[in-house]
Amino acid sequence: MASTARMTLVAAMLLLVTTHVVPHEDVKKTPEDALDWWETAVFYQVYTRSFKDSDGDGIGDLQGITENLDYLSDLGVSAVCLAPIFSSPMVDFGYDIDNYIDIDPIFGTLKDFERLVEKAKRLGIKVILDFVPNHTSKQHEWFLKSRQREEPYTDYYVWRDSPGRSTSIRPPNNWLSVFGGSAWTWDNVRGQYFLHQFTEDQPDLNFRCPAVRQEMKEVLRFWLGRGAFGFRVDAVSHLFEDYQFRDEPESVLDAEDWEYTFLEHPLTRDLSQNYWLVQEWRQVLDEFASGVDNVTRSVLSSLHKLVSGVLSYDRSIPFCP
Repeated sequence: MASTARMTLVAAMLLLVTTHVVPHEDVKKTPEDALDWWETAVFYQVYTRSFKDSDGDGIGDLQGITENLDYLSDLGVSAVCLAPIFSSPMVDFGYDIDNYIDIDPIFGTLKDFERLVEKAKRLGIKVILDFVPNHTSKQHEWFLKSRQREEPYTDYYVWRDSPGRSTSIRPPNNWLSVFGGSAWTWDNVRGQYFLHQFTEDQPDLNFRCPAVRQEMKEVLRFWLGRGAFGFRVDAVSHLFEDYQFRDEPESVLDAEDWEYTFLEHPLTRDLSQNYWLVQEWRQVLDEFASGVDNVTRSVLSSLHKLVSGVLSYDRSIPFCP
């Protein structure tokens, strides 16, 4: 069900535009070099699991990608975008991450990633990673500690009481998961509901918590330091929710009351805070670039809002499906 719904989302994300990235202020460009690298790059998206199996276990891996970089170079590819390769229980094929700074063993090791980056660099290919900040796996250390109210993780996720402080009978509001059903699940350990805009195995992080925002900046710095040249931000439209937790209005579409399209989503999708959070991440990449080589690192953001919403990103972020 999760994979089917995700494919539906991918189809919905095709109505996008690519906007001009404002280069770092320290980067001086001549008329002959007016375009940034990403504006002329040929991007090739790699779904690691099915790309090339190098060890015979039936699952594609990083070594398999490394072995095929010469082929991609011959095709004229200048940047490869890797689907999630981080440690994960794989409930949603890697989009449920339990460790942002490690490679899942089915794909290889950090050393394998470093070898991939080294060869890609020799071939003039930049490596872009899928970045999944909206939610983690329920198996992530942060969630396990948050449900125990262990500091500083207590507010790392979006927790709410049932209305009127009842037990687990009634969710906090009518919000729906992208995959259908309530976006809230009761947790017996914490004695509260947690928000999950995707599957219940993917609790939403609370980006109103400064510590969470800092954690994600450190994740970006970790991978930049290991040669990643940018990130495609997954589910960027869902990063923030209405802080008053009000009910969302019904839509005019013919849908069952458990389906995501039964409601309009002005309170859980494309909130203005999403824009400045992406700008914070843009600053992290610019700061890294200015200290290394002054070459722009990219943030590719997938959206499924109309063009007016895309332009709200202040023309400083490129967008892709």
